[in-house]
Amino acid sequence: MYTVPCFGRRGNRRRSARRLSVDEQLRASAIPRHGGPRRAGRGCRGGAPLGDSTSTASHTARTRFHTKLDQGGAKKTHPSKPNVPNRLHGQRGGLVASMGKRKGSPCQQDGPGDSPALKLMRTTIPELPEDIWSCIHSLMPMREAARAACLSRAFLRSWKCHPNLVFNKDTIGLKKNGKGENFHHKTNHILKNHSGVNLKTFELDYSGMYGYDGTSYFDSWLQIALKPGIEKLTLWLPNTRRKYNFPFSLLSDGVRHSLQYLRLRFCAVRPTVEMGPLRSLKRLHLSYVRSTWDELERLLFNSLALEQLELAHCTEIICLKIPCALQRLNSLSIFGCSALGVIESQAPNLSNLSVRGNRLDFSLVDTLQMKKLLMERTIRDVRIRLPPIMPLLETLVIESRHQVADAPMLPTKFLYLKHLKILLSSGTTISQAFDYFSLVSFLDASPSLETLVLNVSQLRMIHESISEHPQLRHMPEGSHGQLKSVKISGFSSAKSLVELTCYILKNAVSLECLTLDTIYGYRCGQDKYTRCFPMAGDVLKDAPRAMSAIKTYIEPNVPHRVTLTVLGPCKRCPARGISGTPF
Repeated sequence: MYTVPCFGRRGNRRRSARRLSVDEQLRASAIPRHGGPRRAGRGCRGGAPLGDSTSTASHTARTRFHTKLDQGGAKKTHPSKPNVPNRLHGQRGGLVASMGKRKGSPCQQDGPGDSPALKLMRTTIPELPEDIWSCIHSLMPMREAARAACLSRAFLRSWKCHPNLVFNKDTIGLKKNGKGENFHHKTNHILKNHSGVNLKTFELDYSGMYGYDGTSYFDSWLQIALKPGIEKLTLWLPNTRRKYNFPFSLLSDGVRHSLQYLRLRFCAVRPTVEMGPLRSLKRLHLSYVRSTWDELERLLFNSLALEQLELAHCTEIICLKIPCALQRLNSLSIFGCSALGVIESQAPNLSNLSVRGNRLDFSLVDTLQMKKLLMERTIRDVRIRLPPIMPLLETLVIESRHQVADAPMLPTKFLYLKHLKILLSSGTTISQAFDYFSLVSFLDASPSLETLVLNVSQLRMIHESISEHPQLRHMPEGSHGQLKSVKISGFSSAKSLVELTCYILKNAVSLECLTLDTIYGYRCGQDKYTRCFPMAGDVLKDAPRAMSAIKTYIEPNVPHRVTLTVLGPCKRCPARGISGTPF
C-alpha cells in the first residue's frame, strides 16, 4: 500500500489522502494490466507525492532543489519557499519532481510489477532536457516504456519514436496461447502511432499464438519499420500454407546501409536482380524459408559484410557454395536442410562450423582457421568425415544418434583441442551394445584436452552390467596431463562406462573434478524446468545399480586432489518412463 493523492472529477487534488489497493493504484495511474500504451487519463496530469513530508528523504530533496541556476548566475531561494510551482506540492507538503509544462510529470505510484526503470521515476529529480528524457526512455524494455508513456507527456512523445519495438505475446500482454487476431489489433494500433523515426529494432514473434489470419498487415507494418537507421529485423512467423514473400523492394538504400541483423522464419526469400548491396548486414538467420540456391547466392553476394550465416530446415536448397568474397564470415550453421548434400566454402576466416545432417558432405570446406566444430555423425563416420587438417581446432562437439559401432582409432592428432563434448544416443531398434571404453581413442588424439563432457541417452538397458560381470579389463597406460574436468550424464551400470571412468581416474594426473549424473539432460530447478528430463523406465530401474557401481568401483579410486560429485535420481520428481525417443 502507498499513499497517493485522490483526484477529483476535474483533476484537482483533494486535501485528504487515503490508502489505495493495488487495483486502485493501477486505475489511478492509468497503467493497463496486460496491454501496451494507453493515453494518460485525467488522473495523470499531476505528480504523486513521494511520501510524508516528515520523512528525511523528502526534507533532503526539498532542500536540494531550492537552488535555481539562471544565465546571470546562481540564485538562491529561501529554504521554506522553494522556487517551484505551487501545483507541485502535494498534500502535507510532499514535493514532486516535475518536467514543467514542456515535459509533463510522470506518475510515481509504486506497483508490484514495476521494473527498476519505472522506479527511477519515483525519485525527486531536477528538470532535464527533453533529449535526456528520450535517452532514458529508449533504454527501457518495450513494455515498461509503454507504461511510462501512459504517465508522462514527455515519454509519450518519445514513445512515438521508441527505438526498440519487440512484439510477442509477452510484451503485448496476451495470455498463454493467445489469439493472433488480438495480437494483430494491438500491434497495428501501436505501429499506427509510431513515426518510424529512430527505430533500431523491429521484432515480430508469433510463437505461442493461434488464430493467425494471414499476412495482410505485414506490408503496411514494414513500411513503417523499414526506415533508414534500422539495425535488427526479425519476422518469426507461424507456419501457413502460403508463405509471406519478404518485400526486398522496401529495402531502400538507407535501410540497406544500416541493417545489420536479419532473421526470417516461414517466409519466401526471393531477392530480385535489381536489389542493391546490404553493406552492413552481419548476421543472417533463415529458418523454414523457401529459397533456391540461386536466390540465396544472390543474397549472399550482396552481403559482403556477413559474419554469421544460419540455415535451418530450408528444404529447397540442394547445394551451398560460400564464395571467398565473404572475407568476414566466421560462423556457419546448417540444420535440417534435407535436400542439401554438399557444402563448399572458400571463406578464409571461417572458424565456427555447425553441421547437423548425416548426408551432408563438408569435405570441401576450408578448415585451416577452424576453432569450433559441431557435427552430427555416428562415431564410426567421424573417422571418415572429419577433415584431416584442423590445426587450430579447440572445441569439438559430436552428436551421434543410433550408435551401433565402437569408436575407431583417429588418423590425426588435435594438438590444440581443449574441449570435447560427445552426445551418444540409441534408438528402440538397436540391439548391439556400444563399447564406451573405445572413446579412449579421442583422449589419445587430444594431448591438450582440458574438459570432457559425455552425455549418454538410451531407451533400453542393452549394455552388459558391471554387477553381472564384475571383472574389469586391463587398463592401458596413457598420458593425459591437461585433462581437468570430466562430466558424464546418463551414467549407468554399463561395464564399459565404468571402465572408461576408472581409466580417466588412473591416467588424468591433473584431474580436478569428476561429475557423474544418473539423469540425462536437464534437472528440475535448472533454468525454467519444473521437472527432470523424462527417462526410459528400463533406465530408471538401473539407477540403483549405477549408484552401487560408483561406490564399489569409482569412489575407492578417486585421488585426494579430485572432487567427486554424484547426482542420483531426483527425489522430488516421480519416477516416470517414456515409450518414445527422448529427442
